[in-house]
Amino acid sequence: MPSTRTLAAFALALSTLTGCATRYIPNTDVEDSDENRKIIAFCEKYRHAVEDKDLSVLYGFASPDYYEDGGNVDPGDDIDYAGLKAYLSGAFQDARAIRYEIRYRRISREDDLIFVDYTYSASYRIPGTRGEEWRRKVEDNRLEIVPYNNEYRIVAGM
Repeated sequence: MPSTRTLAAFALALSTLTGCATRYIPNTDVEDSDENRKIIAFCEKYRHAVEDKDLSVLYGFASPDYYEDGGNVDPGDDIDYAGLKAYLSGAFQDARAIRYEIRYRRISREDDLIFVDYTYSASYRIPGTRGEEWRRKVEDNRLEIVPYNNEYRIVAGM
């Protein structure tokens, strides 16, 4: 049977180890800090705007410098701010219902650019050949955001 001294030493060592543990924002894999909470809150407003198909919020969150290269060397699928607005007011409107869930994985920074890496699950209903059809997509994505007037703007990843 361990002595009281051994148990006390073990408890002290355990409290030292757990006292240095990284804290995460609940339901994320993101380290808890005031700035990270503010970034996640902004991303949650974006997520809700997608579900609500709120074009005015989505347009407002997109930076005029928005540019998406499509993740490849083909310039044919690149999209800038005008192209994003055209997509949101066009094909995006075909969705009849949207459920958009996000699991935040990491926030990192490079100068003024903030990268928000996440996994999303999108379920949406669109017109199909046999009426409306439900589709589902699960994928990793990255929002690239920049500080703007005490909030943020999205420069890529919408």
